[in-house]
Amino acid sequence: MREIREILNLKAEIEDKGTRLDAFLSEKIEGYTKSYTQKLIEDELVEIIGKKKTRPGNKLKGNEEIKVTVLEDEVLDVVAEDIPLDIVYEDEHIVIINKKPDMVIHPAAGHHSGTLVNAIMHHIKDLSTISGVIRPGIVHRLDKNTSGLIIVAKTNEAHLKLTEMFKDKTIKKTYLAICKGNLKNKEGRIENQIGRDSKDRKKMTVVRDNGRTAITNYEVINEVEYFSLVKVDLETGRTHQIRVHMKYLNHSILGDDVYGKASKKADRQMLHAYKLEFDHPITGEKMEITGDLPEDFKKVMENLGLEFKG
Repeated sequence: MREIREILNLKAEIEDKGTRLDAFLSEKIEGYTKSYTQKLIEDELVEIIGKKKTRPGNKLKGNEEIKVTVLEDEVLDVVAEDIPLDIVYEDEHIVIINKKPDMVIHPAAGHHSGTLVNAIMHHIKDLSTISGVIRPGIVHRLDKNTSGLIIVAKTNEAHLKLTEMFKDKTIKKTYLAICKGNLKNKEGRIENQIGRDSKDRKKMTVVRDNGRTAITNYEVINEVEYFSLVKVDLETGRTHQIRVHMKYLNHSILGDDVYGKASKKADRQMLHAYKLEFDHPITGEKMEITGDLPEDFKKVMENLGLEFKG
């Protein structure tokens, strides 16, 4: 159990009437973003005195006393491992890594070592602690068999800001995918809902109801008989979104044995997070980072006769 660092006692005034609790806290406590205050409330570290249940969306009446419990940072207990990393950018706030395929992001059941977190703890001295002891620095994820760029936060300030940026969709993510077949429409926009597959809860699928809006933009940049190289820009970041949407178009990603079929032409799904475009979370500098294609991706392209000029 983490020790209590301090307890903040706040008072809502009449001018705060109608303000959401999470917005009130982010305004009153310096350095706290709305996303972070929501997490504090969900972790039951915020109490409106006299109210049984506290929720982020509680509208203040303007006379509440609010107690915020601030815990000490968690001590990281994941073992650091000397695993090679392709670090494409680093400063005092963030690191951007070009993740190799077949690497899990953080330790979990069945993957206690050899993960990206084990590697970054060896190579990077300071990491944000907001995501806890198992996911230090981790702001977003890539599937195990998807290669490409991932941003890691070195400070809590950068982590909180990046979390808001992903939520506000101000970070543009561009992927490259090798898909089966030739798409009739060479570019397009897919907008629908993605939810759990009722027949297989480990998979996602396009649903009519009770899903989350998913928006994918795509463009065919090269094609040969039976295969297409597709550039994909995401407007949302749902679980397995690109893989689900390519299946929805009946052009599943080559090598995807979950949403398509295993292939002798590729040992894993041919999906690579190629480019990130965003304003630096601390300095505001415009960033455009690209990650080299991994060797297996380039080899599959070469074998199929596909070309990518970058």
